Amino acid sequence: MDQFIQLENFPKIAPYAELFWQGTLVTVLLALFTVVIGFCLALILALMRMSNIRPFRALGLDSDGHPREKGFLALLSRFNPLEFIATAYVEILRSTPVLVQVFIIYYGVFSIIELPGFQLFGFIKFDRFLPGVVALGMNSGAYLCEIIRSGIQSIDSGQTEAARSLGMSQGQNMRYIILPQAIKNILPSIANEFVVIIKESAITYTIGVQDIMSAVNAVRGATFIIIEPLLVATAIYFCLCFPTSKIIAYVERRMSRGDKR
Repeated sequence: MDQFIQLENFPKIAPYAELFWQGTLVTVLLALFTVVIGFCLALILALMRMSNIRPFRALGLDSDGHPREKGFLALLSRFNPLEFIATAYVEILRSTPVLVQVFIIYYGVFSIIELPGFQLFGFIKFDRFLPGVVALGMNSGAYLCEIIRSGIQSIDSGQTEAARSLGMSQGQNMRYIILPQAIKNILPSIANEFVVIIKESAITYTIGVQDIMSAVNAVRGATFIIIEPLLVATAIYFCLCFPTSKIIAYVERRMSRGDKR
């Protein structure tokens, strides 16, 4: 196996250009589906974390109707199960490696679920692609949750009061007033998450997803060349991430310029 970069090795990997093209398409699709799944999951988690559902609220009052300040019953009265579940999910997913999560989803969850073995676009194995998307989407949702929650909480509370004075319900207020403004504020962060997922999706080749790193592995197995395919993969990732990040920065500047008018 070659240990140094040799220019004569690049023509040897040229016949495998289609593998890199297919890997690039898979990587982009992984990122797109992951961000969509992650955003929907994160929105649910953010609303759960901001909810005020306390089923044991009545236990916070003593026999005279006065609120308890200390003790187990006072603590139990403030317990919010939805917030607890969402917080636990976010903390666990953010505190464990993505590779471990991918393996748990693929070898644990989807080992008991029989997926159809068809191929998307003629070369993407659905039974490998879907577990990768689910694992990355669950991980992305944990990070996007905090972004969405901060975006919602950044909206002036006076707008909520104005909506209530107009007779709007909490759901209508969130749907028509709060969320549109919050999404506008966090849109650059969501787009940046897309760039992050493009890079993190490389981990899915470990479960057989035919992404860019899978193409590198295939070329290495066929030609015993490793450095040059890695350089090609690096160039592809750069061509995907760098222009995207610059476009995001441009859009962010345009949006902030509109807010200053």
